[in-house]
Amino acid sequence: MKLKTCLAPPAQPTFGSLSLLLIRIVAGVAFMMHGWGKIQHPFSWMGPEGYPGFFQFLGALSEFGGGLAWVLGLLTPLASLGIACTMVVATYKMAVEWEAPFVATEMGQPSYELSALYFCLSLVLLTVGPGRFSLDYLLFGRKA
Repeated sequence: MKLKTCLAPPAQPTFGSLSLLLIRIVAGVAFMMHGWGKIQHPFSWMGPEGYPGFFQFLGALSEFGGGLAWVLGLLTPLASLGIACTMVVATYKMAVEWEAPFVATEMGQPSYELSALYFCLSLVLLTVGPGRFSLDYLLFGRKA
């Protein structure tokens, strides 16, 4: 299978493409903001007690770079896969290791609601694509 075929987004109606654009921009900017501090120190943002440096780098890259890719609608399947993997780890850490609830009952308490939601958004963009208003559509065309 050609790379261009894998990156070509499926055809979407205009309203669906506008909705996907809005989701990509809002979630992408949020990821860039979450990842900004991490990308400044990509191999050590968790400190010495965190995961090995390479995995910290992948997390920082998927958050900041994946967020930027979502905003642009560029390499959306790859960005979505990276973000999905990062959110699986974040959800596991919050739900299992920290035993946080799904939704916090008091302000300021940890929960895994947001990481689960971002995981679901990444699956939507991975399976549905970025829509017509994206660089993927401009560069790679569309799947019939």
